[in-house]
Amino acid sequence: MGVERSRTAIHNWVQKADQQPNCGGSPNHVAVDETVIEVDDEQHWLFAAVDSETNKILHARLFQTRTTQLTVLFLCELREQQQVEQATSPVDAAPTLASALERLGLRFQTVRHGNRNSGERIFREVKRITSSFSNTFSNASLRSAESWLQTFAVWWNRCQT
Repeated sequence: MGVERSRTAIHNWVQKADQQPNCGGSPNHVAVDETVIEVDDEQHWLFAAVDSETNKILHARLFQTRTTQLTVLFLCELREQQQVEQATSPVDAAPTLASALERLGLRFQTVRHGNRNSGERIFREVKRITSSFSNTFSNASLRSAESWLQTFAVWWNRCQT
């Protein structure tokens, strides 16, 4: 963008921002998905929930692995931050997602297209940007990457309005 900043300055900015996506409202459809991204040449699981109608990121987390218990943790955090009790979640065939949603009594349906596409589009963009992120910040920790993703989610949501 034509502005040069040191790695330390960017890191400090991200730490100070401590921003979380906050969309408010009660979405009708919340696309939930996970994907693998690389941070410092290691694979991590990015979990995200997206309001299918507005394309806004409702919640995002980064984990070192994918398990049903971590998926339940992610969904509990989502439920604490957003009003998703009445929402239907279109999900893919990932067994951890269906199992966790069922365990928490949240409504879901297995869908390969349609309302899930907004989540997939956001994941493509995150993967594109994080490939640059991991190349630029070669010693990024999981915590730093997650802070960066939270800040990205706030920026993304502002661009959607």
